[in-house]
Amino acid sequence: MKQISWWRTAFGDEEIAKITDAIHHEHLSMGPVTADFEQAIADKLGVPYVVATTSGSMAMLMALMAAGIKPGDEVIVPNRTWIATAHAPLLLGAKVVLVDVEPDRPIIDATKIEEKITARTKAIMPVHLNGRSAAMREVNQIAQKHGLKVIEDAAQAFCSRNKDGQLGAQSFAGCFSLSVAKIISTGQGGFIVTRDKSTYEKLVLMRTHGVNDVINATYTEMGFNFRLTDVQAAIGIVQVGKVDKRIEHVKRIYNKYAGGLKDLPFLKFVPVNIASGEIPIYIEILAADRRRLMGHLSQNGIQTRPFYPDLDQAGYFIDKGDFPNSRPFGECGLFLPSGPDQPLENIDYVISTLRDYK
Repeated sequence: MKQISWWRTAFGDEEIAKITDAIHHEHLSMGPVTADFEQAIADKLGVPYVVATTSGSMAMLMALMAAGIKPGDEVIVPNRTWIATAHAPLLLGAKVVLVDVEPDRPIIDATKIEEKITARTKAIMPVHLNGRSAAMREVNQIAQKHGLKVIEDAAQAFCSRNKDGQLGAQSFAGCFSLSVAKIISTGQGGFIVTRDKSTYEKLVLMRTHGVNDVINATYTEMGFNFRLTDVQAAIGIVQVGKVDKRIEHVKRIYNKYAGGLKDLPFLKFVPVNIASGEIPIYIEILAADRRRLMGHLSQNGIQTRPFYPDLDQAGYFIDKGDFPNSRPFGECGLFLPSGPDQPLENIDYVISTLRDYK
């Protein structure tokens, strides 16, 4: 029986050669290869400053530290996102304030943000889930009105755009992930982009315990070891070179699914606006009987993943509001096989199997 994984990405001879070259030149810890990788990202996104780090989660933690988030502060986060978005402010002692998503998109509803702002609010963290753009103009206007920092969680949105440019590059800082289930990957890793030089300099210091010279160290401010390695960066350089072809492939996957599933009554396709510049790295559907549908696909050798739960389901959050728009995504959402190296014939098989579902 055919076996299809929910996500498919590949690392090949080019990555192996680049890793070998880094090791041959004794570039193992963070050094010149990481600097080259950061420059490749900066060139691709058209931003002046990039700081590579250990993960997308760490990128968010560092951005919040650079924004001055402290215990007792409040940070606004959408109820639909991976838990890392909320864990970053929690680790700094801040309170997470949850906001519901739009009725038809798992993206923060900008019209509901202002009602959640208090005297303690210090930042808003919109999440560009699956390459979808949050309403950044509205979010930035609200932030400017109330003197707040905006930190974009663009972990799933590398090279996605809206009418104002690259997602993740329209605020105080943007945070990206390089984990395996992304359009490009270094296994683990992440990076922060910013247009502000002083913020960049603060992040660079923070990444190495607040020290700019580890040989003649001066302890000037807080930091930790948040460094990427040159071995990982070597993979990243090759991956950046592949991203345009990967984007075209995930668009083909998206369009194939969109056409093949459009008339099936037992599921709802969750759209991404490709025409506006959004890049769908995942294929998402809503199914009322998600467990039964997953069982049907599994019996036919097709791996799927349910959406992660709404954040308000975490027992350690104080904020327990009403989030009606989030619920269908958390309870019915399902990822179908996708990824930049998922063969198109696999997509045809998944569609055929779904069309046989009774």
